[in-house]
Amino acid sequence: MARSKSKKLVEALTKVDKDKLYSIEEAIKLIKEVKFANFDETVDLAFRLGVDPRHADQMIRGAIALPAGTGKSVRVCVITSGDKLKAAEEAGADFVGGDDIVAKIAGGWLDFDRVIASPDMMGKLGRIGRVLGPRGLMPNPKLGTVTPDVAKAVAEQKAGKVEYRTEKNGIIHVPIGKSSFDEAKLRENFNAILAAIVKAKPASAKGTYMKSLTISTTMGPGVKIDTIEATAVAAK
Repeated sequence: MARSKSKKLVEALTKVDKDKLYSIEEAIKLIKEVKFANFDETVDLAFRLGVDPRHADQMIRGAIALPAGTGKSVRVCVITSGDKLKAAEEAGADFVGGDDIVAKIAGGWLDFDRVIASPDMMGKLGRIGRVLGPRGLMPNPKLGTVTPDVAKAVAEQKAGKVEYRTEKNGIIHVPIGKSSFDEAKLRENFNAILAAIVKAKPASAKGTYMKSLTISTTMGPGVKIDTIEATAVAAK
């Protein structure tokens, strides 16, 4: 049985023209106007791209530090050894260790949001790959979470680094901040993500690359953005 929409959502929907393609500025202003939840909602972008993620060369995946941060507190776990243990602690990592952390995760512990590992520890992470992988937590060199400079990686995660990847049907969901952010901060983060996604266009992708772009808050309605304007902005 379908759930009925709340009165607040119905009211918010009346303020959004579902057939209109809004400018970036209009869309950001509108999602702030129609938000109604009693908590600080996350603001998300949803890109529908003309790629086929079943082909490895069309799988888009990356990470970027948002200029204005995410507004979210991120719990960072670092798996490393030697002098890097102290460096990770000093950089602000929430959990730091080596074999002990690996064993703890293998036992079911998952009280963290990001995992960073130094290259020398990757051989030991095989035993917890089945735990971390399905949750998107497995360290990856392409995302900057496997690195000899664990202190820098911790600082980036704490400052607001977000990851993105193509899901089924070429969709990418990525957060750009909180509804409490002012419009200028949301626009700054929007532009950074937009530029990264456009730059990542695979050479093998044919036809229209950015098919649709929608912005929304956690509970609020989606607002469609003019992809022609968005593509032009990214090209500047």
